[in-house]
Amino acid sequence: MERDRIPARSEFTRAERALVERLRTPPAVQRWLRSMPYNWEKGGETLRSFRSVVRLGTAHCLEAALAAAVVLEQHSYPPLLLSFESVDKLDHVLFLFRQDGRWGSVARSRDPGLHGRKPVFLSPRQLAASYRDAYVDLTGRVTGYAVADLRELGGYDWRLSARNVWKVEKWLVAYPHRPLPTPERRYRRALERYKRFRARFPDPAVRPAYFDGREHWL
Repeated sequence: MERDRIPARSEFTRAERALVERLRTPPAVQRWLRSMPYNWEKGGETLRSFRSVVRLGTAHCLEAALAAAVVLEQHSYPPLLLSFESVDKLDHVLFLFRQDGRWGSVARSRDPGLHGRKPVFLSPRQLAASYRDAYVDLTGRVTGYAVADLRELGGYDWRLSARNVWKVEKWLVAYPHRPLPTPERRYRRALERYKRFRARFPDPAVRPAYFDGREHWL
């Protein structure tokens, strides 16, 4: 397998290089991702690299995680992903980072509760557990998580490719995930709370942000 290689700054376009130089920390990348529209894939499914995200100015969760990995890798953060599995097969992927011995994340989602977290968690599992309640809707329930290092993909160009990088998705789907069960009582409580919220706000564009632990959101 071809070895993984971090791109030199000269390999970025002027617009990409300006972003890399401006976005030096996870909070800065989180603000950038939240400032752009969510990619609803209305023209068909996509899995865009950082290059295409910058060019088109939109991203869904995995595209955002890859973009965060490219930017922060330039500032010495390893390109790690935190992947979730759910009973409804609607998985979620975040960029995972460690700072001063604690773990945090950067993420883009349709739901504010699934965005990034400050680096306050003792382990990736503790960080992953902070997403369990926010994951619950009428069908969603976290069942497992994985920490995956994008460098395992070797020379595959997930960073700057002009094409969809489907290999990343296939790799994550096949990646071994560790169990992260949501206790039944906790799940039922979260589900009933979500149902009450949806009865009050039937517009699907309105998303809940009532979760505990918001002081740890990035």
